Amino acid sequence: MPTMKAVQVTKANAPFEVVERDVPAPADGEVRIKVEACGVCHSDAFVRAGALPGLVLPRVPGHEIAGRIDAVGARVTAWKVGDRVGVGWHGGHCFQCDACRRGLFINCEKARITGATHDGGYAEYAVVPAESLARIPEGLDAVDAGPLLCAGVTTYNALRNSGARPGDTVAVQGIGGLGHLALQYAVKMGFRTVAVSSGPDKEELARQLGAHDYVDTKATPAAEGLQKLGGADVLLATAPHAAAISATINGLKRRGKLLIVAAPHEPLAVSALSLLSGRSVAGWPSGSAIDSEDTMAFSVLAGIKPRTEVFALERAEEAFARVMENRVRFRAVLKP
Repeated sequence: MPTMKAVQVTKANAPFEVVERDVPAPADGEVRIKVEACGVCHSDAFVRAGALPGLVLPRVPGHEIAGRIDAVGARVTAWKVGDRVGVGWHGGHCFQCDACRRGLFINCEKARITGATHDGGYAEYAVVPAESLARIPEGLDAVDAGPLLCAGVTTYNALRNSGARPGDTVAVQGIGGLGHLALQYAVKMGFRTVAVSSGPDKEELARQLGAHDYVDTKATPAAEGLQKLGGADVLLATAPHAAAISATINGLKRRGKLLIVAAPHEPLAVSALSLLSGRSVAGWPSGSAIDSEDTMAFSVLAGIKPRTEVFALERAEEAFARVMENRVRFRAVLKP
């Protein structure tokens, strides 16, 4: 039987292990992908720690998979060998629960998670449910596609569902793995785009990414800086720092929305008085396969790309460490 190289979590909180495994065969309703690239995400830490409910070790992490189908299981009719496909966090759904019956697949009661419920893309091959596949458009490199399947769909899908209209002021808190893409999407969607970050050193980067204005929270409190610009209709929180997120709420317009896509471990401090003017706080749960497909198509159309650092599969431990230490600018990608 042919074998493949894979990187797995063998024991919770232990270093990744590079192993040889049998190349898996797709079952009914599944396809096998020859992996060309797989992004390393901060959320992979949940698998590394063995912290997700129902997680069984050993497990191959990775939910930013880009590659080509090289085998198709029974009952799969919409996909064929050779198709360019990607897979994100949402790894499949049951089609039967109330959320699925309403078309809200991302909220499926039995939702599968790529790289957690089943093995992910830190390997030369990955087998996934067919419903988790997104078509990668021509002209999009696999290394660029990987991060768009997580950071990309999370920010793009949140913004397009935020209620903001072209010309509205959209602020992006944080210029990192999520934020550097959010700024690009916000500009290309026609929003007046404000970057919110700590220190003057990020301003040049924010403007390179298209931001019209910059609020340096070291020089001016976030809320004050935003109000000087007229206030934000939507503020997308992309950096998981509770105090920094809370500090932006009074920078919203009276009916503005704080939209959270990066969750800090600490609770947010929100004054009820700040909300009585009609301000709201909400979250957005990434997206399903068709949302990822839309994200990639829009990215190609608008010329949006993630900034990446590429690592060989064997360097997964180093890549993960750099992500966790916030030393990657801005997305790490493994290439088998």
